[in-house]
Amino acid sequence: MTGTSRPEEGPVQLDGSEGEGGGQILRSALSLSLITGRPFHITRLRERRDPSGLRPQHLACVRGAEALGSSTSEGASVGASELSFTPGPVRPGDYLLEVGTAGSTPLLLQCLFFPLALAGGGQLTLRGGTHLPHSPSYHYLVNVWLPVMHAYGLHASLSLTHAGFYPEGGGEFHADISAPAEPPLLVDLPARGTLHEITVSSFVGGLPFTIADRQSRAAEAALRERGIYCHTQNRAVPVTRSAGTVTFILAQFENTFAGFTALGERGRPAEEVGREAAEEVARFMESAGAIDEHLGDQLLLPAALLASGRLGPATPGTTRFTAARITDHLTTHARVIERFLPVKVAVEPGGAVEVRPA
Repeated sequence: MTGTSRPEEGPVQLDGSEGEGGGQILRSALSLSLITGRPFHITRLRERRDPSGLRPQHLACVRGAEALGSSTSEGASVGASELSFTPGPVRPGDYLLEVGTAGSTPLLLQCLFFPLALAGGGQLTLRGGTHLPHSPSYHYLVNVWLPVMHAYGLHASLSLTHAGFYPEGGGEFHADISAPAEPPLLVDLPARGTLHEITVSSFVGGLPFTIADRQSRAAEAALRERGIYCHTQNRAVPVTRSAGTVTFILAQFENTFAGFTALGERGRPAEEVGREAAEEVARFMESAGAIDEHLGDQLLLPAALLASGRLGPATPGTTRFTAARITDHLTTHARVIERFLPVKVAVEPGGAVEVRPA
């Protein structure tokens, strides 16, 4: 069964200081609440962050969740340490949402994508930052996250109107989200296999194009020093009021793929940006993980939807993978998911993760 018509047992109580203690707990809870129909109450919001409490970008996620489901919240204001959320039925349709100048549109998409897909789909137009620190970049969404969603029968297409860099933002992209297709029975990613191809993409918006070339050359040289050869491409991205650069490296393996992003900033040499992205690739290659650490975290929710039958009948409905590193984000996300859905997330210190029906 898909959609939000099957509430589980009662309200969920959450401690916002648990685990990594950041905005991940709130975003996961909002998404799962809309999916399951279960309200939640969260205390000590982002207690481990400075400043603590609800920030504007997190408030944007609450407002977005309210818009999708005629939902209500109590205590949703900037700086709040406590919040209650009561979901309503999610309506398929088209939505325009503003995250703010330094707010992450990719994180908002990941919060709202699953409830809207399960409700039948629609279009999200999201405005704010598209390439920001501590957030997946738009190009990571397109090249890594979205193909994995497709593997779970969750289809969408993304298109970038303007890139939005820190701190001005001003970016916009569109997500056309479809209703779920037939789900897989089992997702098993124990090893990445042999390396097939690496592509370095260097982007620049509102700055001299030569910066993109310097970034890609530095990334290519750093990879070659480690015996890794790559293709490079330099691209300009449209911007409005912000300017910035980004190096994105996509590594395609026999069984999986991984993405690595480095962002430019004022006063930082372009060569340093390119080398940073290449060094992330090298660290991943030294690990035994089938997927990068960020995808490991982001894969948990579709895996839990599969295991709980929310994507349709699937037996055994189990996902197994190895991540380059087990992060606090991943383990915190796992605990939140288990509070909302009848699934078990088993995490081994060595990087092996299994999501199965409880």
